[in-house]
Amino acid sequence: MRRYRIRTLDARGDITESFQLAPALPLFEEAFSAFARGSTVETDMGPMAVEDLLPGDRVMTRDGGAMEIRWIGSTIYVPGHASHKARNLHLTRIMADSFGLARPSACLLTGPAARLLQGGSEGMLTPVQGFVDGISVIETAPPAPVELFHMCLARHAVIRVGGMEFETYHPGADAARRVGQSLRPAFMALFPGIGGLEDFGRPAYKRAPFGLAEAV
Repeated sequence: MRRYRIRTLDARGDITESFQLAPALPLFEEAFSAFARGSTVETDMGPMAVEDLLPGDRVMTRDGGAMEIRWIGSTIYVPGHASHKARNLHLTRIMADSFGLARPSACLLTGPAARLLQGGSEGMLTPVQGFVDGISVIETAPPAPVELFHMCLARHAVIRVGGMEFETYHPGADAARRVGQSLRPAFMALFPGIGGLEDFGRPAYKRAPFGLAEAV
């Protein structure tokens, strides 16, 4: 089991916060582990650290202008933890200018669930692990625990984090198969106000699965 922190907007537009214990399974963890504390997200008010964002803040998207954050989740990643070693999970550090000038604008630490958009409007969202070259994009295990974050908007979108284009959270087209009927109530309980998996909508771009080359 893992402890997850959840902040969301209720029906009145007020911010609520809760902490929940839920399984430390891939589909659950992916909802909380894209951006490390200190990552800067482009908002309509300028760059903001991901840990300072709140539901109701508006982030800049690639295709739809500024969109409201509906949900923010976070968890603590402990380098060297047995569950991470068993699944070969790592953090990824992207060095400044690895993908071009100011891409990223400074060294950027990402979690196992981060996906980058490559190829523009017809591109694919690719896990950052697929770019590891041991030089400018490296696997890393910091000496202390790291807080990781992810977020949902009104719909799946691409946002700019540290000058790079990353996706917001979406469970994927295969989420129903991955979570199964027995764990679905526990998974959906992490997303107050979302009735079912279908309410996440369609992914905005093709997505390469973790560890695989083909898109779904």
